[in-house]
Amino acid sequence: MTHKILLLQGDGIGPEIVGATEAVLKALVERFGFDCELEHALMGGCAIDAHGTALPDSTLALARAADAVLLGAVGGPKWDKVERDIRPERGLLKLRSELDLFCNLRPAVLFPALADASTLKPEVVSGLDLMIIRELTSGIYFGKPRGIETGADGKRRGYNTLTYTEDEISRIARRGFEIARQRSRKLCSVDKANVLEVTELWRDIVQAMAAEYPDVELSHMYVDNAAMQLVRAPKQFDVIVTDNMFGDILSDLASMLTGSIGMLPSASLNAEGKGLFEPIHGSAPDIAGRNVANPLATILSAGMMLRYTLGEAALADKLDAAVTRVLEQGVRTPDIATAGATTVGTREMAAAVIAALQ
Repeated sequence: MTHKILLLQGDGIGPEIVGATEAVLKALVERFGFDCELEHALMGGCAIDAHGTALPDSTLALARAADAVLLGAVGGPKWDKVERDIRPERGLLKLRSELDLFCNLRPAVLFPALADASTLKPEVVSGLDLMIIRELTSGIYFGKPRGIETGADGKRRGYNTLTYTEDEISRIARRGFEIARQRSRKLCSVDKANVLEVTELWRDIVQAMAAEYPDVELSHMYVDNAAMQLVRAPKQFDVIVTDNMFGDILSDLASMLTGSIGMLPSASLNAEGKGLFEPIHGSAPDIAGRNVANPLATILSAGMMLRYTLGEAALADKLDAAVTRVLEQGVRTPDIATAGATTVGTREMAAAVIAALQ
């Protein structure tokens, strides 16, 4: 079976990290017979420049037809003054919504060789392996009404709407319970039920669903406490399930436990398992074009693509093992460089991963 993969390079460092990952995918084709067809399209600021919109209809059509989509990153200062409704980030939100990619998986795993790269003490983060499950197509990022208006007094007022339906909560919670069941059977639901009625509903629904999963230990935690606990004692968590905005914030926080935001992949899945795979970091325009960006989060995102959507778990294992070998050899991009390490660029890191594939 030929897997159709759509590559969206995006903006900033996107072309570099996706290009590096494309080289890795082609190595899987050459060495292990991975059968795939790679297509390319524009999304983000580059699409605005070329077509006047961040998500052209042609790109959306290719994304619908593909088995999986691999994205670099979108956005940058160049498009900050563009009309809000067509900014690069709106294209990404639309793609998630149009494909109904409601389940965002963000693993935070500390590779043993990077224990010294974290800003936390090694004894706090060594052995870290947690999964943050973020609801991705509802919540405050999509709620309406929204906007900025000017009152009669000439002063501006901004507003956004946070809403969740029972069905939207239950389907992401179910993914949380199911993934917890596959791991250590511990699920922490993060909310702000003491202040927000929406997340009071969230807690009620998650708690009611726990009866269907008696083998999973469910706990609840307010988001502010969860942020503190992730820094204080992160290994107390195994699987966290939370809403769109809280998941966005907590997963970026968790990235620094692993040494660099350049190490964290993600998968965004719909009900059928079709997915969009991307690093959780941004487009980093300040280092774009310099061959210094860390491609490992994107390469690991390709590994999640192999595992969660394409049914190629054996190849995903090979790819994860290759990244581990490279890090054990002391090969580092600047963001994770430590004393005595061999510092390399984006392309060289991808070449090292390819050389380590067994």
